Amino acid sequence: MAKTPFDRRAIPAGATLSSWAAPDGWAIRRLDWRQPEDAAARGSLLFAGGRGDFIEKYLEADAHWFGRGWNVTAFDWRGQGGSRGTIEGGHYGSFDPVVGDLDALIAAWRADTPGPHVAIGHSMGGHILLRVLADRHPPLDAAVLVAPMLGINSAPVPAFAAAATATTMTVVGLGRHPAWHQDEAPPPAGSLRQKILTGCPERYEDELYWWKKEPGYSLGAPSWGWLKAAYESIARLTPVKLAAVDLPVLLVMAERDRLVSPDAIREAARQLPRAELIAFPDAAHEILREADPVRLEAFAAIDAFFDAHAAP
Repeated sequence: MAKTPFDRRAIPAGATLSSWAAPDGWAIRRLDWRQPEDAAARGSLLFAGGRGDFIEKYLEADAHWFGRGWNVTAFDWRGQGGSRGTIEGGHYGSFDPVVGDLDALIAAWRADTPGPHVAIGHSMGGHILLRVLADRHPPLDAAVLVAPMLGINSAPVPAFAAAATATTMTVVGLGRHPAWHQDEAPPPAGSLRQKILTGCPERYEDELYWWKKEPGYSLGAPSWGWLKAAYESIARLTPVKLAAVDLPVLLVMAERDRLVSPDAIREAARQLPRAELIAFPDAAHEILREADPVRLEAFAAIDAFFDAHAAP
């Protein structure tokens, strides 16, 4: 009998949505997908998406890990998805509040779930997860960073010039203004945006489906202030900080990523003492939402990494 395709446009039966309070009281939307009571869990896995992401966008990835026996937890960053609150356009003046959010969420999640405990962060989420690992040293068993924002791909503008521009625009009072124009109508499948994000038009269209259902999920272009905060946060991941990260870390990257810097990911892999690196020559930025040949290879690598470093 053929396997029923996973419905990427519906919260799975058995998964629950709730609100978790950050240390300052901010309401963070959270999903927990626990193994059935009569099944022994493989462990507990926390997933953190990127800028503009929301829980629904990675339901298919969550389903893969749930199918491997993990209790899965995912959430929306403050200012995004169902955690938007009063933040407009996902603007951050500093990444420190979201670093604090993730650190506190990890502590609360660990106290309430069985081990081993592993975390996965994509793009901005990978950056923030690495900030937490480097600054707060949570007791995790292993971590995976997928296309992490360890440098911003500003080509052809040099990184130092892009950072200086973001700072200047913020200083002159344009910190909350979008850094570039973006049409109100979402770019369709086949657009440049789709090709930068994923080679799978169908998975790209899933995001557009959720945008239509929940218009507030679409954040538009990042603000100049967000970019300034991102460059400042990236600069805090110094070689000394990375050398002190003492757990196994797998970095998964796209060789031709148009959004984050592949060179910065390679450099971090050299500096992290227990790092492993896998690179995809033909993947776009959203590796876990790519066409199946890439996506399934990435999941297989992540599964093998956890089997090796976070055995139940």
